[in-house]
Amino acid sequence: MAGIGVKLNRIYHKNTITTDVIGFFYSIVVTIAPVLVVIINLMLMQQVLKFNTVRYIDRELFSCTVLYVFIFSLLTTSPFNAVLSRYMSDVIFEERYEDVQPCHRVGLLVNLCFSCLFAIPFCFWEHLVGGVAIYYVFTGYCCFVSLVIVFYNMLYLSICKEYRLISLYFLIGMVTAFLLAVFLRYVCKVSITYSMLLGLTVGFFFTAVLEWAKIHQFFPDNNEEYGRVLAYFRKYWQLILINALYTLGLFIHNFVFWGTDMAMHLVRTFVCNQPYDMATCLAMFTNISASVIFISRVEMHFHDRYRAYADAVFGGRGIDIRNTRERMFRQLGSELMTLVRLQFMVSIFMYLIFVIFLPGRGYAGAVMRIYPMVAAGYFILFLMYAEIIFLYYFEDLNGALITAISFCAATFAASLIAVHLNSIFYGTGIWVGAMVGFAVAYRRLRWMETNLDEHMFCRGNIMKQAKGIKPSPKVFDLREQKKSEASLEFEERETKEGETKK
Repeated sequence: MAGIGVKLNRIYHKNTITTDVIGFFYSIVVTIAPVLVVIINLMLMQQVLKFNTVRYIDRELFSCTVLYVFIFSLLTTSPFNAVLSRYMSDVIFEERYEDVQPCHRVGLLVNLCFSCLFAIPFCFWEHLVGGVAIYYVFTGYCCFVSLVIVFYNMLYLSICKEYRLISLYFLIGMVTAFLLAVFLRYVCKVSITYSMLLGLTVGFFFTAVLEWAKIHQFFPDNNEEYGRVLAYFRKYWQLILINALYTLGLFIHNFVFWGTDMAMHLVRTFVCNQPYDMATCLAMFTNISASVIFISRVEMHFHDRYRAYADAVFGGRGIDIRNTRERMFRQLGSELMTLVRLQFMVSIFMYLIFVIFLPGRGYAGAVMRIYPMVAAGYFILFLMYAEIIFLYYFEDLNGALITAISFCAATFAASLIAVHLNSIFYGTGIWVGAMVGFAVAYRRLRWMETNLDEHMFCRGNIMKQAKGIKPSPKVFDLREQKKSEASLEFEERETKEGETKK
């Protein structure tokens, strides 16, 4: 996120309505524009290619394929990207740019191996048991791998603050996907669903290639020190678990409802729950603006307070450290409350829009009964994630890990209970999980406020940690000291006697 605040401060400096609108759209470009571009492209494809004329089984097969591609690409890439992000940040801070290429290659290999570990068996099952054509299965697999690479490369461009390039590459990729799908359908007479799937695959692959080329343009040197990257996985293992559990918590309530009687089983391979999944999608869009608000506010206000405190720690007086710490935590509380107020107004507005207009578009019944509770859960969820980011600022990985574990476990347990409730309360699982995670993170931040000095100043070691024979814990021997003192006195006495005789 670093670097957005400078640009936003320049935009908002004039304090006019026009600059406020420009700042809001700039925040969208650097945060959620890629998601919006993909969604708009899918909607245009369905409209132009007349997706509604396709057989029901083919429509659902395409929808489930795209759903699985997005969900499981996020699940398989999230565990390692946080550690790689930390390594990249340290490398850039130390200006060791030749270490970026080894990091990129090791991370890509780890991500692809881990992702394919789940994807390949699933694809065999889809073809052999589900009876789906091999070319369709292979295209879906390529789409999944391409999106994994896209998400992975986004990490490096984000650290380089090239947010607009990310959005531009997604736009180029999705325009390519749309044009290719139209060409395949109306020129090559390919089926509608396969034209859309192949178009998406090529679009994601094109986006990944553009990102790859830009990364290698930024960092052309390679010192081939791959062991340093692997050491970070051992050193910051908490980051792997935090990201994995948080991302799993985002979807684990969906997985629970996939095991109910409401679930739809397609070609003996795919499982989904259309009403609940659609309600979850709407809830996420209702609250996704929280990411824009949070990043804008933190970069414009909190980051300066945090930097002032860090400068005081490294070269200030005790009173400077205390004052900057108090101002930093006051700003932290203010940012959380501002996020709550602004996001609450946005969520209410989006909720009214969805309730009024979506029933006329065919989204009614079970979807709209499930939606309110799930939307309330995602509202709290994004607040909880803001607290996790603040814990990252203070390098409290244990606190963030406890939060992620609490959130994921509570969501899973509450969802198991929610499946037996009325459909209005199906979203209780994500709501309870987000509440538990929010409470744990808030309590941890309060603890950090009280014990920040100990956390900052009492974390080092007097002796450098290393492998080998453990040194003796004895630092002083009273007997040996007395013997040495007696020996010294004897020698002095002998010396004096000798001098007297002379």
